Amino acid sequence: MPRTIWSGAITFGLVTVPIQVVSASEDHSIRFHQYHLADQGRVRYRKVCELEDREVSQDEIGKGYELTRTRVIPITDEDLSNLPLPTAKAIEIDAFVPLESVDPIRIAEGYYLQPAGQVAAKPYKLLAKALARSSKVAVAKYAWSGRERLGLLRVRDDVLVLHAMRWPDEIRDPSELLPAPAEVSEQEIDGALALMETMTVDALEGPDFTDRYTEAIARIIEAKREEKPLPEAPAPEEPAQVLDLMAALQQSVQKAKASRTGDTGHAEVRELPKPAKKTAAKKQPAEKTAAKRTAARKTAEKKTPGRRPRTA
Repeated sequence: MPRTIWSGAITFGLVTVPIQVVSASEDHSIRFHQYHLADQGRVRYRKVCELEDREVSQDEIGKGYELTRTRVIPITDEDLSNLPLPTAKAIEIDAFVPLESVDPIRIAEGYYLQPAGQVAAKPYKLLAKALARSSKVAVAKYAWSGRERLGLLRVRDDVLVLHAMRWPDEIRDPSELLPAPAEVSEQEIDGALALMETMTVDALEGPDFTDRYTEAIARIIEAKREEKPLPEAPAPEEPAQVLDLMAALQQSVQKAKASRTGDTGHAEVRELPKPAKKTAAKKQPAEKTAAKRTAARKTAEKKTPGRRPRTA
């Protein structure tokens, strides 16, 4: 059972839903420690008081705001739990919006909201059912960890999920990162769409969506533990310079098609549009060209009185 991160309530108009917040995700990364190379002794970070030059325990440590170099305003956990703010003890729903209207760059980590006791069961289910039927998400405010946050409430498998959101002024303007002006043809766009369709999957599951980095670290640790040779690293592929976008797209589609066929035995692939052929004027045979020129010359001579005919 995941640990409760925060307890409070969801306020929805005059409806109150007591809830407990737990993390919706797990970190499966392999953790490393720092150690002394000479004797493998563990290297740790210690908290030292600068004035007394000694290590202090957690019981002796508090938090505060540094007003000046010599004056600190202490802030206790009790101060933070009694903030003059309605969102300090409640997730306050302010509005409902379509999910597609929310820019994904503003959505951060997610938390499951669990009903706190039997009294919360009915209002919790009411909010979950209403959200699911409306096809909308709720935008709420809440205060955790020393700041007020904006949040997005949605339903996942009948469970309410809260996503932390960034405030509008926390999103940087990307305009300075735009590439230099470049022309992209409709044919190249169609080629990219064909590649995207070839790479489309029904769900983010399977061997392509596993943490290969953690698996590789685990293999190295196991090899060293058993004093076996380390697994060989694959030779890195040099990124190719893209000189012809259509040729690169064509090769990518064929590669993706081969990969899908190998996995499932079949692949649905949109064919890339054929490159437009440049129409060049057909060369006329030399005899026909000469005949046309002679006929044109005779016509001009007839139309020009007094002009002396040219000898061939």
